[in-house]
Amino acid sequence: MTKIFTLATALLLIGTAVHAQKKSELITKVSELEKEIVSLNDSLSRVNRTMNTAISKSELLEKENTELKDANTTLLGNLTNFSKISKKNTETVNNALATLSAKEKQMRIITDTFSSNDSTAIAILTQAKQTLGPEATVGIAGGDIVISNSLPTLFGSDSGSALTATGKDWVTRIAEIIKKNPSRTVAIEGLNITGEFDLTYKQVQAVANGLIAIDGIGAEKLQLLAKDGNFSEGVQIRLAPDYKGFYTTMKSEFK
Repeated sequence: MTKIFTLATALLLIGTAVHAQKKSELITKVSELEKEIVSLNDSLSRVNRTMNTAISKSELLEKENTELKDANTTLLGNLTNFSKISKKNTETVNNALATLSAKEKQMRIITDTFSSNDSTAIAILTQAKQTLGPEATVGIAGGDIVISNSLPTLFGSDSGSALTATGKDWVTRIAEIIKKNPSRTVAIEGLNITGEFDLTYKQVQAVANGLIAIDGIGAEKLQLLAKDGNFSEGVQIRLAPDYKGFYTTMKSEFK
């Protein structure tokens, strides 16, 4: 009986020891599992943070990409508009340059014409003095050559209307000057201070007839005029540039 009790007690102690050992092992295992769970949770948290960061970066990159696309679209539109404006400005500049070139050409024509007229006037002035003599009354007025003579020299008196021998010689010399300058228009002007324009016109006509009688002088080339001499009497021969031809040229150029 005593042996049986002792055996039972031993078995109980052995079972208790085994149970205690298994419980200890189980606790250890649970502790290890808990540590693994904590570690896994930490890893999961890190992964979640990494994913959230990646998602945020992805969203930021997508936003930046969208903004970049919008900026590129705007830039492309601006470049297109700039190209159109640049083309229009180029056309405007080219048109302005063409207009300026045309204006410069017109100004050159005017300048060259007046310069030529001035040079020609000086040449005719010298020529007239050589033809008529150093005592002749010859001058330049506004580009015109003006040759003057008194009524007594041409007609013998203020009231005469027939050329004297001296008057005829003067008219002959005037004809030489006219023929040497065919591009000049010729105006015969009678200057009067009394208001008797009928007489003045007869005197002008007498000079014109004297010129027409000379070979090479046509009546169509002469312009006759009787006017107030403003305290001066006499006859003037005015050799002027071809203003009509000049104005015709300018009208054509300025169209």
